[in-house]
Amino acid sequence: MYILHINGRDYETPHDKKLLRFLRDDLHLTATKDGCSEGACGTCTVLIDGKKVKACIPKISTLEGKNILTVEGIDPEEMKVYEHCFAEAGAVQCGFCIPGMVISAKSLLDTNLTPTRAEVKKAIKGNLCRCTGYKKIEDAILLAADFFREKLEIPLPPAALHMNEHFKRIDAAEKVNGTGIFADDMYLPGMLYAKCLYSKYPRARINRIDVSKALEHPDCVEILTKKDVPCNKIGHIKQDWDVLMGEGDITRYVGNALAVIAAARAEALEEILALIDVDYTELPAITSPYEALKGDAPLIHEDGNIMSRANLVRGNADEAIKNSKYVVTRKYKTSWQEHGFMEPECCVALPEGEDGLLIYTTSQSIYDVQRECAQMLGLPKEKVHCHAPLVGGGFGGKEDMSVQQYAALMAWYIRKPVKIKYSRQESLNYHVKRHPMEMEFTTACDENGRLTAMKGVIIADTGAYASLGGPVLHRACTHAAGPYNYQNIDIFGMSVYTNNVVSGAYRGFGVTQSCFATEMNINLLAEMAGLDPWEIRRRNAIKPGDVLPNGQTADPNTNMEACLDAVKDIYYSNPYAGIACGFKNAGTGMGKMDVGRVLLSIEQGKIHIRTSASCMGQGIGQMALTEICHASGLNPALFVFEAADTIRTPNSGTSTASRQTVVTGEAARRAGEKLKCALDSGNSLADLEGQEFFGEYSAKTDPLGAIKDNPVSHVSYSYGTQVIILNEEGKITKAVSAFDVGTPVNIQSVEGQIEGGMIMGIGYGVTEEFKCENGYPVSKFGTIGFMRADEAPELEVILCQPKEEDKLPYSFGAKGCGELCMIPTSPACAHAYYRLDGVFRQSLPLKGTYYKKK
Repeated sequence: MYILHINGRDYETPHDKKLLRFLRDDLHLTATKDGCSEGACGTCTVLIDGKKVKACIPKISTLEGKNILTVEGIDPEEMKVYEHCFAEAGAVQCGFCIPGMVISAKSLLDTNLTPTRAEVKKAIKGNLCRCTGYKKIEDAILLAADFFREKLEIPLPPAALHMNEHFKRIDAAEKVNGTGIFADDMYLPGMLYAKCLYSKYPRARINRIDVSKALEHPDCVEILTKKDVPCNKIGHIKQDWDVLMGEGDITRYVGNALAVIAAARAEALEEILALIDVDYTELPAITSPYEALKGDAPLIHEDGNIMSRANLVRGNADEAIKNSKYVVTRKYKTSWQEHGFMEPECCVALPEGEDGLLIYTTSQSIYDVQRECAQMLGLPKEKVHCHAPLVGGGFGGKEDMSVQQYAALMAWYIRKPVKIKYSRQESLNYHVKRHPMEMEFTTACDENGRLTAMKGVIIADTGAYASLGGPVLHRACTHAAGPYNYQNIDIFGMSVYTNNVVSGAYRGFGVTQSCFATEMNINLLAEMAGLDPWEIRRRNAIKPGDVLPNGQTADPNTNMEACLDAVKDIYYSNPYAGIACGFKNAGTGMGKMDVGRVLLSIEQGKIHIRTSASCMGQGIGQMALTEICHASGLNPALFVFEAADTIRTPNSGTSTASRQTVVTGEAARRAGEKLKCALDSGNSLADLEGQEFFGEYSAKTDPLGAIKDNPVSHVSYSYGTQVIILNEEGKITKAVSAFDVGTPVNIQSVEGQIEGGMIMGIGYGVTEEFKCENGYPVSKFGTIGFMRADEAPELEVILCQPKEEDKLPYSFGAKGCGELCMIPTSPACAHAYYRLDGVFRQSLPLKGTYYKKK
């Protein structure tokens, strides 16, 4: 028997296991998060005898007689300071890493209440964050030091809230103190644990699956195979994704599941899986789009190896290039990128009613989960009830189903609660990645450096399934020419099936890749025309009334020139500064349905904000609250923001395409105005008890290829310029963003989104590398190259707002920023290194740098 002293109490256990598993599974102290179980991420950090330790490392047997402190054990008055400071600084986005950050902060502040920023960085260097860029977490810890040292009083919250203000996020406190619930924090009576058996090979014929020995395992409750799936094809847009593969099938990638098992103990799952006997005939894998396009290549899907095509033609690019003074043609190559969200995918499903299901899951849209799981089970959608706990990061990687279908299938089949969770390695191996792309771009300008034309070809590796490959390719093409004023465009793209890991949605959504190619070509044109890189961009920058290369007329809210002007002095101040521009649509656009919905209900004197728009850290609750308060003038303390739920919250579409701030934000504004009208009519809030106020907004756009002179591809665009500064060693010392994102909704959230995007973009450019070799993912979480706090450079954000009369007419002038913030980063990095050493790099991640020598 082992005795552990945790949070001032003694606990006994006869089982010697990892401390993390004892805290979570036995004591249900779930503020200590399981982000990797490998000692790499720091989400499970606790204090042991006052020293910070990752709870996934030590076994219980080594901890007897020691004092263990988790977030739940921090004194409530002390915790109030952390809650205030982390919220005030804007340090909280998805929140999954924050309890671990608080523990690391406490380990520092318990002994040093006058830390420097460098000391704060050192204290949290073992804690990864993918949302914030670390700056605001550091600000929060420095602010907490001030509060503890000076014994400052926490101020009362303001009674009013408007756009473009600093205000503590509505969801911050529960994420700081660890009481907020993520899917893996749920433990239900009688809950079983599930896991899948995945293909041994990227491409192989399955001859036989024998589960007989596995069924004999004493802990095995059930094993399901393909024959148990009512409808075996699902998919986010194209229904081409196999739920389970069976005998006679040919696998498409190593993420194909062959069976799903359920056990009473999570510890028994691997033992049971090892007893399933599969006989394969291994087949040669197709691991590049060019192999897949060969005439004798086997078909990965029955309808061919080309998943989608896109073509944007305006003007006469060939003629314009022929008549241009300067022309540059180069090839570029980008690779996969891992999202690295801190919360691995998890789902809990359980029976509801006689024949329905209740699903709790981490996802970017509960209505997508409902639709796909209902389709798989052959159920009416109303029989599948989905509810969203907190979502620990997404960045596009939680749009597709990952574990939800297997939890739903097993719970529906055995009528018991089931939890399934990816291990961190399974998450790396099986969920979607950023599309690798190979591009050949030709860009031309006249003798004055005025851009005249661009022509390009993009070949994207979509991997084994379609996922979001079609829309990603479209965005790569429609944004390929950049935020500049020229009209001769000919860009063709193909997205091709291979046996590699699936490629899907990722922050930037294809524009990140094509922006790299265009911005690099523009640097070469600047040299030819005798202009510097800032000047050529300023000369060609899109402005209100100009026509974008995709044909859309730039709105009065377009502020690209101001973004360039804002960084001019910064760029010229350093000989090793790199510059790049980018733009990104807000909204699904392209003629697709794009609807935001918000329902306000008055319940027991509180105003409930109800929308299904998924928050994976970007601050949907605060965005909706701010829009409504700005419209109504009501005290924000009167509001409750509900978690997304297919029964309680109206469908507001997927959190993707930087759409929620504009589309759901406008719906929130409209609902708020309706509430204000009711109150202005002489009613008190009490008089409105039980009433509802519904806001809806549908963005109207034109499809790709619309026969119009100036089609409206998207309801709005955000614009920006980034500068990356190196020292003489080639280390990035500062990153600056000047962005036009319209009216900021919440200052801390906008800055935090951009800072996080800059660090993620720097990672994409110089430090991160996800490797897939011969169809097998080979990367480990701790070695991909995610940037840590002590490695992150100084960050500066400049918000360039249009004049009041020029602002977007929707959502009080707010535009999306979640994707734009990492689009220009990698070409800015590449340009900085070009100025440092004269080497023109054409692939990502960049090689031969301070970060990657080879």
